[in-house]
Amino acid sequence: MSTLITIAEEQRQPLLLDPSPDGNEEEIAASSSSNGPDAPKLTLDDSNQRLLSLDVFRGLTVALMILVDDAGGAFPSINHAPWFGVTIADFVMPFFLFCVGVSISLVFKKSSSKTLATKKVILRTIKLFLLGLFLQGGYFHGRDNLTYGVDVVKIRWLGVLQRISIGYLLASISEIWLVYNVVVDCPTAFVRKYHVQWIVAALLLSFYMCLLYGLYVPNWEFQAPSLNLSTNGSHTQIVHCGVRGSLEPPCNAVGYIDQYFLGEQHLYQRPVYRRTKECSVNSPDYGPLPPDSPEWCLAPFDPEGILSSLMAVLTCFVGLHFGHVLLHYKGQMQRALLWSMSSFLLLVSGFGLEMLVCFVQLMAGRCNRHSSLQTTVHIELYVHHCWSIRLVLNHYLLHNVKHFRKPVVLLQWMGMNALIVYALAACDIFPAAVQGFYWRSPENNLVDGMESLLQAMLHSSKWGTLVFVLLQILFWCLVAGFLHMKGIYIKL
Repeated sequence: MSTLITIAEEQRQPLLLDPSPDGNEEEIAASSSSNGPDAPKLTLDDSNQRLLSLDVFRGLTVALMILVDDAGGAFPSINHAPWFGVTIADFVMPFFLFCVGVSISLVFKKSSSKTLATKKVILRTIKLFLLGLFLQGGYFHGRDNLTYGVDVVKIRWLGVLQRISIGYLLASISEIWLVYNVVVDCPTAFVRKYHVQWIVAALLLSFYMCLLYGLYVPNWEFQAPSLNLSTNGSHTQIVHCGVRGSLEPPCNAVGYIDQYFLGEQHLYQRPVYRRTKECSVNSPDYGPLPPDSPEWCLAPFDPEGILSSLMAVLTCFVGLHFGHVLLHYKGQMQRALLWSMSSFLLLVSGFGLEMLVCFVQLMAGRCNRHSSLQTTVHIELYVHHCWSIRLVLNHYLLHNVKHFRKPVVLLQWMGMNALIVYALAACDIFPAAVQGFYWRSPENNLVDGMESLLQAMLHSSKWGTLVFVLLQILFWCLVAGFLHMKGIYIKL
């Protein structure tokens, strides 16, 4: 696996990964007809401009990831929801995947060799997956832990970049092979061109729903770490399930599939449900177990697991649709109208799906007090997609239509080099490296010293941490700006 550092005079458009199959600069076509051999290619604003709104949105997503990861402990309200519900942190992953889908649609609008493009997609998927395994598999122990290395028996197979690689692979393959060579000159032609992709997306959603509500989850056991200081090692805990369709932490199909195929030791060992009231006295933050906590509180659970990654693929498909509208409809307000309609239909679909599931549960005699909580997972999914479209639409209108650019140039720089910022900042490689230089004691390092100084100046540990994180984001914006001015863009 190697990382390519490209130095060019012209601007490029890298993603969190850059999916361009040939490494050339992406051309963002806005013609009303594409894939025609003699079709005229009109670019955004007719001047070969970059899709600035996508750069800014990607940069905003990276900044948001740093904020919720590093300040979420001080402000649990912005951290991931302990289980049911939605917080600002829960939008980060869908935003990334949405950006990937948009960029894929722009890159593969016309492929000279489908076989060659597929080979390069597979190679890039493998490299991205391996990079994610290296960064999140447990080799780097992160900030405040100046060690590295991982027991391969306990390596974590899945993670953020691995999930993105899966979504990228399936969305790219569908864009290469499942798009008809139809000239889009009317709405019906648009449907004919991409209807197979929509069918595949519907099948993936149906498959996910069938497993989520139809798979039988039996009783299962895991090795729980001993909480008794006088006892070493771990002990076996049994979780009693024997149900179908549960979305509660211990007995859902998502966790069961990961345990069965990946193995207990290869899952994320500090899941978010340890911040629920059942598992933490400091809920919604992490804390000691309550006296009557259930046995599953110490069980592992991977938020980027196998079954849940199917929904990641669907988010990429939503991004594909966004990009297709951009390619085939030239009018700015026409694009805005279509994107707004799409977001509204997604939201309506989420409510419709909720009512359908509740009706099925009622007919099966299983519509109990938890049903309203369980079915909100479908609303959350479609709210993520809806807000992805709405935010990119707002960025598009501000930056590409109204030319509102200078105030967001820092986020634009970060979005153009999102991969390096994610690896060094969000994966704690850079902070951990800086902490490696300390004065007499590992606690006396520049990172911790700066955060402690801000906390003392503001007389608040919470607000001092927040200011420290905001300074981190500003620092990485400037680093990305420096790389941009030098024409350096890092991609896989």
